[in-house]
Amino acid sequence: MPGTMPLVRAARLIKLVLLLQNRQEMTAAELAAELEVSERTVGRDVLALSEAGVPVYAERGRAGGYRLVGGYRTRLTGIGRSEAEALFLSGVPSALRDMGLADTASAARLKVSAALNPELGDVQDSAAQRFHLDAPGWWQPPETPPLLPVIADAVWDDRRITACYSRKDRDVEREMEPYGLVLKAGRWYLAARVEDGRRVYRVDRFSSVEPAAERFTRDEDFDLADFWERHSADFARSILHDRVRLRLSESGARKLRYVTDRTAAERALAEGATDGLGRITVTLPVESLDVAYDQLLVLGPEGEVLEPPELRARFADAVRRMTAAYGVQR
Repeated sequence: MPGTMPLVRAARLIKLVLLLQNRQEMTAAELAAELEVSERTVGRDVLALSEAGVPVYAERGRAGGYRLVGGYRTRLTGIGRSEAEALFLSGVPSALRDMGLADTASAARLKVSAALNPELGDVQDSAAQRFHLDAPGWWQPPETPPLLPVIADAVWDDRRITACYSRKDRDVEREMEPYGLVLKAGRWYLAARVEDGRRVYRVDRFSSVEPAAERFTRDEDFDLADFWERHSADFARSILHDRVRLRLSESGARKLRYVTDRTAAERALAEGATDGLGRITVTLPVESLDVAYDQLLVLGPEGEVLEPPELRARFADAVRRMTAAYGVQR
């Protein structure tokens, strides 16, 4: 292709070829829709490709379209079906949109689709029809932090940033090396290295982010998934400040791990004492008595708070109010 061709048009011509490699034949209207140009522009692009030696063939008529002839395609060798299906499962579409990478990911998938052997051409649909990862949690609308694309660019580019971060009591400004982004239950977190070590920041609490001119040298031994797993475990333990003693029925014991911290619940159950009536008494670490009240109320009659006395009194009051509300005669 001519060296003076504008980059935007060159990229569009490459995408046109990849579309035809992937789908074998497309109409001018279909190509125009995919490339976001007019059908007339598609015609000019096809002519430019033909002049550059790319064998694009036009079939006339109402059912006609464009296709590549002579088996023209670029292949990736050595990739099997399971590998190709795994490739199309990687990434979370909503996360890519949030980070401003949806177009890039789409182009990458298109290039791989076009390069696959013909017998593997269905792997994208095969994977998409069977698996879908919906990252945001239930009952909360997904919110994209406005500074997420800027931070994502810095993560990709290994570029230092100067950021203003809102804590509970004040705003702080810090220079940091952004190592990785994590999407957890619909909320974005940044793992970054600062002067006193690696820390995790909620992306929606950044009020400003300024990329620096210089890049940082990434620690090759850093593993984001392993770091996040250890951070999550440490964080969960750090917020469990109070203790509650409970007596649980068999049903309550089964439900406990679903209403409070799972690790804390499983440890409490493993160390609990059973009686001859199928009940188990446990000591459960909780974030606070207020949080414990909200969580353990879900157990209903399957759990009885024994200590501390102030929490037991709150549950007794809740029982009295529910009895009155339902008109139960005692």
